Amino acid sequence: MKRNQDRSPSMPDAAGAATLVDVAQAAGVSLATASRAFNSPALVRESTVQRVLEAARHLSFRPNLLGSKLRAQQSRMIGVMLPTLENAVFAECWRGMEDAALAAGYSLMLVTSAYDPARERERIEYLLRHRVDGMVLTVADAADSAVLDQLDREGVPYVLAYNQAATGSRRHSVSVDNRGSAREGVEALIAAGHRRIRVVSGAFMASDRARQRFDGYRDAMRAHGLAPAEPLCLPTHTASNAGQIRALAAGPDAPTAFFCTNDLLAIGVISDLKRLGLRVPRDISVLGYDGIALGALVEPALASVVQPNTEIGERAVARLLARFAPSRAKPPDDAAPGRITLLPHTLRLGGTVAAPA
Repeated sequence: MKRNQDRSPSMPDAAGAATLVDVAQAAGVSLATASRAFNSPALVRESTVQRVLEAARHLSFRPNLLGSKLRAQQSRMIGVMLPTLENAVFAECWRGMEDAALAAGYSLMLVTSAYDPARERERIEYLLRHRVDGMVLTVADAADSAVLDQLDREGVPYVLAYNQAATGSRRHSVSVDNRGSAREGVEALIAAGHRRIRVVSGAFMASDRARQRFDGYRDAMRAHGLAPAEPLCLPTHTASNAGQIRALAAGPDAPTAFFCTNDLLAIGVISDLKRLGLRVPRDISVLGYDGIALGALVEPALASVVQPNTEIGERAVARLLARFAPSRAKPPDDAAPGRITLLPHTLRLGGTVAAPA
């Protein structure tokens, strides 16, 4: 096979991304062999497969890129990216996704990102290489996301779960109103008599939901003439943070209530408070956010802003399936004509919330 002498065989066309032809030339194999190396590697010598894969990595070539050319070749596989499964909120959401996908005859492929944008990019590439038909995603920051920009450019259908797409955005999302629901929760603390309320957050800089919930706290405080304080950011959900909690709980201006931006964090804070000899809610109240089932099992029961986690998963998958066949699958009424679905939240009070001592 005569190669094009006008360009290096190891470089793609300047006008676009690398193609399978570029990979075959860089690896020194025929186009058919390069195709078999990706699609039927058992039929190709191992050393040749490795040479083709190395050329593909060098050229940043991704086989089976989703797009309009492959839309007719559906895999009936949905890719799912969640930040973690250590937090039960995402496990509950996954259950809803799985139920909806199985009912429609689809399988799910799950990856986790650990709230890391670099890992998000790598995990999205992994899903694309496996030719998923579309994706349900929870990203660190939907307003500033390289992976969402990439999927938009490539025409990959996806739906955001928990992230709240911006008003007027062309992106689809299923969530609650993070800011409005947090404001309502903090207003319940204020109604109970609390004036010194502090926010405890985990991945504050990495999570747009945490920041939106902090904005809701700030809205509530200012609406009642109270001074909002900066959030206390704890590095993990599970490690003891008793030292930071002790420092915050000491002194005449110690908070009488904590608003934690997720339930798992709230349960950890309650554990730390008990280690310090403080009683919840007699000495200090704690309000969580998520409404995970585990919260109702602790003693006293965790007060929380409750979002419908399983339904978020179900509705996100249903919205994605509607995107696959818009002429045959009508989106839910609350999605028309917009693309943003905001599900109702509730408040679970009592338990760890009481009037200040």
